[in-house]
Amino acid sequence: MLASGTAAGGEAVSFRNITKSFGANTALDDVSVTGRTGSVHAVTGENGAGKSTLMNLLAGVLKPTSGEILLFGDKVHFSGPKAAKQAGISTVFQELTLLPNLTVAENMCLGREPRRLGFVDGAAMRRSARDVFARLDIDLDPGSYCGDLTIAQQQMVEIAKGVATDARIFIFDEPTAALNGPEIEKLERLIVSLKAAGSLVFYISHRLDEIFRFCDTITVLKDGRHVATQPAADVTRDGLVSLMVGRSLDRFFPPRSATPAGQASAIDVEDLVAAADAPPVTLTLRRGEILGLTGLEGQGQREIIRAIAGQMTPLGGVVTRHSKSGEAIRLPSTPVAAARAGIGFVPEDRKSEGLFLPLGIDRNIGIGMMRLSSLWDRARVDRDRLAALLAGMNVKASSPQQEVQALSGGNQQKVLIGRWLAAGVDILLVEEPTRGVDVGAKSEIYALLRTFVDEGGAVLMTSSELSEHIGLCDRILVVRGGQIVDEMPGAMATEEAIMTSALTGSAQDRQGMQS
Repeated sequence: MLASGTAAGGEAVSFRNITKSFGANTALDDVSVTGRTGSVHAVTGENGAGKSTLMNLLAGVLKPTSGEILLFGDKVHFSGPKAAKQAGISTVFQELTLLPNLTVAENMCLGREPRRLGFVDGAAMRRSARDVFARLDIDLDPGSYCGDLTIAQQQMVEIAKGVATDARIFIFDEPTAALNGPEIEKLERLIVSLKAAGSLVFYISHRLDEIFRFCDTITVLKDGRHVATQPAADVTRDGLVSLMVGRSLDRFFPPRSATPAGQASAIDVEDLVAAADAPPVTLTLRRGEILGLTGLEGQGQREIIRAIAGQMTPLGGVVTRHSKSGEAIRLPSTPVAAARAGIGFVPEDRKSEGLFLPLGIDRNIGIGMMRLSSLWDRARVDRDRLAALLAGMNVKASSPQQEVQALSGGNQQKVLIGRWLAAGVDILLVEEPTRGVDVGAKSEIYALLRTFVDEGGAVLMTSSELSEHIGLCDRILVVRGGQIVDEMPGAMATEEAIMTSALTGSAQDRQGMQS
């Protein structure tokens, strides 16, 4: 693990009085920050704080309106990203830049393909990719097409692609958004090696645990202005949240309502076989509760929730949906049937699976209002209802017609959840409620989900963040090898207890550890 507060070397990058404006909007206002060799420097803040804009200036994507950037003491003026790369700056962007129709090796070497006898040398590309993967302990076939990889695998390729260049400065923009525990540990080992080699790593993240785990120095931006730069060892978690959003950590999660243990069922799942070779799963989601499915990555949580949502066709079992009036409906396994039965599904990748990015907020949410419409009905959007919904969710946008692709991650997630609220569903199945969302928007999304269940709804969720399960869920089910191996109340759960069950599959081992 990185030692926070470790002494760093000389100045590698200096931002001096940087201002960046987009028309009348000032994204950065007189920001000065220095990053030193042999250190990991967190840049954090809410969405819209200016952290990505600052890093895009260093990456050559943008040019400052005023101010200057110094690289090892020399002023630099990058004509574009290629010039920044040539100067030894490697960027791993939050948004995946891989081409799905190319192989892993081809993506890794894109723009710098090795050649032999005037032709691209495919064998050399695959060897190069294997060498980098061996260094990072990544188990991937360089010949696989990127479009066939999971989001987590694509993220590891992005990281490997950045490391493959001969860089001295690295920018990691939310690199763990799609990674599981073991993959994050691999990233940590990489960061340790980069730091030991004297590199400067700028680390953009909303995850407080990672900031304190990885970083030596923390810079906080808010509304485009520099708030503070301090050694990580001198900052507390609560103090960091206060710097970022102006309120303390204890107000992050909304209070749980009275236990829903005695409330009626919303969904009963009996002997559900979600995928080939998976064991049958039985569970009950009750009204008035948020139920979490957790465990190590790839243990079957995703398949279970998607089989219930009709996104995957189960190989066996029965899913019964109970209405508020008590009517029981056996669900056919299709997304349309689930939606018509009042079940909304929020996928982990909102951009590729959930939202229509070029369309406006109104159209993305308005689709939900047509949930029960027939093919021949005229598409109508209730503008008054839409306006009230946007205000209630605190969606920050220039107008209801603003394209969703121009919104921050937190506002995009609110729009996707808002679609189902507009649809009038009373059950939500949510993968990664706050992936790629800043701490302020996280708190607002948690409040939306809690209000939803307090009004008689029910939520079944998965998340790669254990703290999210512990802080938000009323009950937690631990999944290992495709089966539920433990159940615990959210208010009594700990990360140690969850991980013990996730690793051993034994609640008895967990109880023995606690005693």
